[in-house]
Amino acid sequence: MMEAHLKLAQQIADKFAALPQVEAVTVAGSLTAGYANPDSDIDLYVYAESDILPAVRSRLFAVSASHMELNNQFWEPGDEWRDAATGISVDVMYRSLNRLQEILTRNLEHYQASVGYTTCFWQNVLTSEILFDRNGRFYNLQQWAIRPYPQPLVDAIIAKNYPILRDNQSAYLQQIMKAVKRRDFVSVNHRVAAFLASYFDVIFAINRVPHPGEKRLPALVDERCEKRPLQMSAQVNALLQAAAQPDETISAHIHALMDNLDVLLHQENLK
Repeated sequence: MMEAHLKLAQQIADKFAALPQVEAVTVAGSLTAGYANPDSDIDLYVYAESDILPAVRSRLFAVSASHMELNNQFWEPGDEWRDAATGISVDVMYRSLNRLQEILTRNLEHYQASVGYTTCFWQNVLTSEILFDRNGRFYNLQQWAIRPYPQPLVDAIIAKNYPILRDNQSAYLQQIMKAVKRRDFVSVNHRVAAFLASYFDVIFAINRVPHPGEKRLPALVDERCEKRPLQMSAQVNALLQAAAQPDETISAHIHALMDNLDVLLHQENLK
């Protein structure tokens, strides 16, 4: 991890540690995944038993923060700011350890899949670096989560995501082609993104690799996955280029991706 980023992350964690409801503070994202650069932000996760009031959070960092956005609710509850001294961007997300345990249990013990990004929380926990852990709850959860990728979860992810790629009547291929015919380019973009979300969920499941999130996916597949469809990266790029000016030929790019995925699934006895 980059030294200045780690030092600042620990300073922020120490301030949160003074609040009695805070159980743990961790850092994850690019800083712990090994692909950070000087422009990377700090992704901090604050696990608390009860809500930390925005006014309290503001007081903690009012002096050291610039361009602060408090209590964003667009995805997870969070705060964002730029550290005035270093210029490093900070993204703090507030979570519950109980809720996190429920999500991981659904994946790792009940084998419940999502439509895309099924195992992102698992990956986040596995790659988190603990900065504060009042009673060791996060450490215990992290150790519990260190296990082989369950085969029933592999099967569940494929069963949930594969049919909606092109097989079903409501599959993404059909939705994309309908959008092309009505010249609805916004819908094409939206459905192509959804197609790729499920496609990559299947790829990571085949390889028993927890899903790393939405960034750098073709590169991360190349780095972490031994089992890949032929010409995957080139075909993904071709699909995205076709989606920028969509016409009837976009279906050929989707079929090319799917045909090679089918070959891989047959090779692995997963289809």
